Amino acid sequence: MRIFDPHIHMTSRTTDDYRAMHAAGVRAVVEPAFWLGQPRTSPDSFLDYFDTLLGWEPYRAAQYGIQHHCAIALNPKEANDPRCAPVLEHLPRYLNKDRVVAVGEIGFDSMTDAEEDAFVRQLALAREFVLPALVHTPHRDKAYGTERTLRLVHESGTDPAMVAIDHLNEVTAPLVAEAGCWMGFSIYPDTKMTPERMVRILQDHGTSRVLINSAADWGHSDPLLTSTTAAAMLAAGFTPDEVDRVLWRNPVEFYSKSGRLELDPGPQDSEAFLGNTVRRGES
Repeated sequence: MRIFDPHIHMTSRTTDDYRAMHAAGVRAVVEPAFWLGQPRTSPDSFLDYFDTLLGWEPYRAAQYGIQHHCAIALNPKEANDPRCAPVLEHLPRYLNKDRVVAVGEIGFDSMTDAEEDAFVRQLALAREFVLPALVHTPHRDKAYGTERTLRLVHESGTDPAMVAIDHLNEVTAPLVAEAGCWMGFSIYPDTKMTPERMVRILQDHGTSRVLINSAADWGHSDPLLTSTTAAAMLAAGFTPDEVDRVLWRNPVEFYSKSGRLELDPGPQDSEAFLGNTVRRGES
């Protein structure tokens, strides 16, 4: 089984994670720019980080058989810090780079005016550079935040087919489906989705325009939850082809809109995947 994790923060993960991900079938990832936990104090620290996403991290991933692309942006949380906002002026230089397959993460955290300004400006950059947009929805007041996000996407004139709205749940997924954007779901302990809830959403909504990610970062998270969700789909009666569509072909379709995605096909042996899953569970 081949897996493409369309949203994971490998900068915060170890080489052991890369090994385990490869053993579980992960062959490709997209790493969006995000908040590292410690506030940045100048645009220069962003530029060093962006260079890492474009240089060191793809090299590190390749050592473990995983192809790494990234998304570049000023993330919503740091859009509120006037020391960080000037990095928006540097983004065009990075959005021209190979292996940058989206503008992201953008969107809302606390739903401030500063976040909205940065969101709208970066949606404009996504249109200018013909790149998909990966959009973060807030942890609090998520339904209102998602509605406000979709309104701004519509008002900006951005093609909804070029937008993935992430961190959705049972309440917000129908809003995004109706708007025509891609639906992103993070399988993340405690604060986001579980594999079982994800399976029920897929049973209700189908597999079209769905992206499943681990969003694994420096918090309590698990980079193997994409694999766990694939196993849960199979156990619930989804076919190997449907699992392949959700875990591989959908993210390939979405990020291919950038014209920069470079991937090998990856393994497709579902029986080998199931065997590995059983052995991991028994060990």
